[in-house]
Amino acid sequence: MSEIRLYITTTEKRAEIALSLMTDVFEDEGYAIATMEIDEKKDIWEASVYMFRRDEAEIHARFAALLAGEFPDATIEREELPDIDWIAKSLEGLKPVRAARFVVHGSHDRGKVRAGEIAIEIDAGQAFGTGHHGTTAGCLEVISDVMRARKVRRVLDLGTGSGVLAIAARKLAPVTVLATDIDPVATRVARENVRLNGIASGITLETAPGFHSTAFGRHGPFDLIIANILARPLMRMAPQLAAQLAPQGDVILSGILASQRWKVLAAYNGAGLRHVRTIWREGWVTIHLDNRR
Repeated sequence: MSEIRLYITTTEKRAEIALSLMTDVFEDEGYAIATMEIDEKKDIWEASVYMFRRDEAEIHARFAALLAGEFPDATIEREELPDIDWIAKSLEGLKPVRAARFVVHGSHDRGKVRAGEIAIEIDAGQAFGTGHHGTTAGCLEVISDVMRARKVRRVLDLGTGSGVLAIAARKLAPVTVLATDIDPVATRVARENVRLNGIASGITLETAPGFHSTAFGRHGPFDLIIANILARPLMRMAPQLAAQLAPQGDVILSGILASQRWKVLAAYNGAGLRHVRTIWREGWVTIHLDNRR
């Protein structure tokens, strides 16, 4: 089925505004959104939303409505994307990503791992998270800092996607990790990535649509909870997530646009957690909190 891209052309600053608007409207429904630099010198950017042809009329109308206030003169343009294996195509340009002691790489870059690095091999696949995104890199950095500073025994990777963060925690120390996702495809892909990275034990993968799953009670409470999801679901689950945290525990949150950070912080402060620090990467933030008030 053909995929369609609807987009507007604007400046970098205005593209960030458009991305924030699109996140509020489309993030919970699984539509891909993105900003892209077209001409650095002229400050020309595009803000896009992607959909299948069957959804185009509905999404076009909603896209126009959300732009009406901030972008009254914007022209929505359309591109029909060719039927290309975008996963294979994307791998051609992916380079190893380094964050703290970790290097996340595809199978095509195994030879580029340096001595002393903790290698995590993740190829692009059906589940989100190759490590080539500011949110994942930010999480890896904070995971390294937390686990270097204190003893961690039980880890929860909520919304594991490709499993990269669960793999990172397990490779860093002999912790037990519960990695969950609402999508059974993600759980299957993460399980394969765990095997690919030579981890025979220590990571339990579960498909869990919410905190009512018995998996959390069996494996928690957790010394470290990592949730690289999206701002709105993170805010909704703040009380439940905080309840899963062991005394003196740490929380790492990401998938949050810089403009959304205050709302997320407010939700978790309200749940009794303390802000430790925020890392900024590529317009996204990773927030470290704890319950050591």
